[in-house]
Amino acid sequence: MNNPITLERRQLLKKIGAGSALAVVGAPALAQAFSFAPSQRYPDPAVQILDPSFARYRIYSSTVEQVATGMRWAEGPVYFPGSKAGEPGHVLLSDIPNNRIMKFDEKTGAFTVWRSNANFSNGNTRDRQGRLLTCEHSVTRRVTRTERDGQITVLADRFEGKRLNAPNDIVVKSDDSIWFTDPLFGINGEWEGARAKPEQASTNVYRLGADGQLTAVITDLVNPNGLAFSPDETKLYVVEWKGTPNRSIWSFDVQPDGRLANKTKLIDAADQGALDGFKVDRDGNLWCGWGSNGALAAEPLDVGGRQVYPLRGRSEDLDGVMVFNPQGKAIGFIRLPERCANLTFGGPKNNRLYMASSHSLYALYVESHGAV
Repeated sequence: MNNPITLERRQLLKKIGAGSALAVVGAPALAQAFSFAPSQRYPDPAVQILDPSFARYRIYSSTVEQVATGMRWAEGPVYFPGSKAGEPGHVLLSDIPNNRIMKFDEKTGAFTVWRSNANFSNGNTRDRQGRLLTCEHSVTRRVTRTERDGQITVLADRFEGKRLNAPNDIVVKSDDSIWFTDPLFGINGEWEGARAKPEQASTNVYRLGADGQLTAVITDLVNPNGLAFSPDETKLYVVEWKGTPNRSIWSFDVQPDGRLANKTKLIDAADQGALDGFKVDRDGNLWCGWGSNGALAAEPLDVGGRQVYPLRGRSEDLDGVMVFNPQGKAIGFIRLPERCANLTFGGPKNNRLYMASSHSLYALYVESHGAV
């Protein structure tokens, strides 16, 4: 199952430039790898305080680091603690177009191919027993569990006798139920899998109970994407990727029987902003992957004699992580040189934010901890 492909840091720095992090080479071939120069000054100007309440979460002497690069589209990071309390662990994340799952090892700094031919895996998480759960969002179009011996168990691939669309993001509740989104992204084209006709009438959010029963708990969102629970699990937050008029995060009250009620819009990305994956910290704040949604300006610009429609807004001003408080107010922004798709909390103290961002994995120590 595992396919370690590693180079020493010194060799890689010579290949991709001083100041960059580890890259991975091998099959498939090296993808886009970029150098990165961390801030020389404290506090890091990339960590922006939009509301005084965010100051408590910024560590004055912590900067954004690029810990890995060389992917084509990084998604779905999940952290696995070390074998003993307080020991370094590792991050697994998907490189979807390259059809592989990558591994960043905190102890050694190695960045390797952990699984190739990964069925275009997207979202990943751990279950309560510490096993990997994966959304294979094209070709197989299923949710799987990797057992401790490496065997793969299929948890869900059909609903009411029809194939799932393209499982995207996934979370686990304390009652061992598994919740995942099922938009169309993995079957809309050839870049992240194989084009296919959807069989489901809608793009749903599903709940897989500990008894194995699969239920569509949300059926009225257009391409639901990232999802997460509040710390007390009384609320479920879900990104609607193709919301009207903008991408949004909806809040639902979670009933004791698993049903959802009181749909409320918590966050509106507004205009050119793009929400994707996110995580919730112990205080209930939402740390959201952020970037341009690709919308075009209403009028073209003259570029070298051609009429070119630019992006609405400047994508370089949008790339990073936007942090919202539980009331949906933006309080902080972590600026990155690449669009952030998804993130997770990790590290031995659960206070290191790992950000999967286009071609690279970035990390930042914060004065905050993941809710789970």
